[in-house]
Amino acid sequence: MSLQEISALGWIGLLVGAMGIGVSKSGFPGISMLHVVVFAIVFGALDSTGVLLPLLVVGDLCAIRLFGRKADWHHVRRLLPPTLVGVVAGWALMDRVDENSFKLLVGTIILALSAVQGVRMWKPDWFGQVPHQRWFALLLGGLAGLTTMLANAAGPVVGLYLLAVCLPKWELIGTSAWLFLVLNLVKLPLSYDLGLIDGRSLAVDAVLAAAVPVGMLMGRWLVHRVSQSWFNTILLGFTVVGAIRLMV
Repeated sequence: MSLQEISALGWIGLLVGAMGIGVSKSGFPGISMLHVVVFAIVFGALDSTGVLLPLLVVGDLCAIRLFGRKADWHHVRRLLPPTLVGVVAGWALMDRVDENSFKLLVGTIILALSAVQGVRMWKPDWFGQVPHQRWFALLLGGLAGLTTMLANAAGPVVGLYLLAVCLPKWELIGTSAWLFLVLNLVKLPLSYDLGLIDGRSLAVDAVLAAAVPVGMLMGRWLVHRVSQSWFNTILLGFTVVGAIRLMV
């Protein structure tokens, strides 16, 4: 779709979605479903992934600049291998997978894990060691890789993992920023190979890129004014909403 083919209403939605990328990268990954939905409405589910990806990289770079020094590298190293495997698997399945069935499965898993995390916030000792076990990182890392390649919708999955291992909010944001920067850079050549990134999609990205740091500053302003307990609750709430939206 060329620049001229996008309606005025479409541009408004895309600008809001681009600012949503910045907000999501500043500590509210569950809100990432906003830009996923808006861009899918304008460009279609598959083509929207190619338009979104360069904007996500812009958001990752902004997040690194603002929050990257707070990263917990133990969890970056723990999550990165299974997420990279998931990305490659998603790339291989792009033309074969039933996207609706996949989203229903992932959404159901996220909801189940969100319920467990909700109980853990009420009773911290319940399943207290589960998030720190290797299989938990492998499961959520693999899901994150698949969802980020197939739908650019891994924010709720990664957010849930980092919340479950009890990272403070600044470390959570910094860790997520570095993880997604690596993943999205890896996805660029894969998406180009699939024909999802071309001159027309990059022209749209050039128009929208400035909205991403605006959203980032809005998100940073909000995070500074939210306590750790409220941050955890809001993040879990966005995760649940994102999972439901992924399913429907």
